[in-house]
Amino acid sequence: MTEVTKRPQQVYTLAVEVGRKPGDGLPEKSTGAALMCYASGIDEAEAVRETVAILKQADLAPLDVSGYGTLDERLAAGDEVDDEERALMARALAENSVVVAQMTPFFD
Repeated sequence: MTEVTKRPQQVYTLAVEVGRKPGDGLPEKSTGAALMCYASGIDEAEAVRETVAILKQADLAPLDVSGYGTLDERLAAGDEVDDEERALMARALAENSVVVAQMTPFFD
């Protein structure tokens, strides 16, 4: 019998661009928005899938997702990660969830 090693959950930083959709809750004259999210997953692909699914459930229209890696990957790349951001990442990991940390609407 082979032993299955469960891969640990990690938190990934994702930037998601969303378009407009009826009932999306975005400001009236905006053309869409950028969301900064922290999402848990065993890999970045799973974190992206979960994030897109949750945003669709929230009546948002995800168009594009850019991944910025895990905390360790970001630190290795020279990113500065403040305590507030680390706390949001810890929350996403503890809750095995997606945390939307920031929303920036787009206007023409």
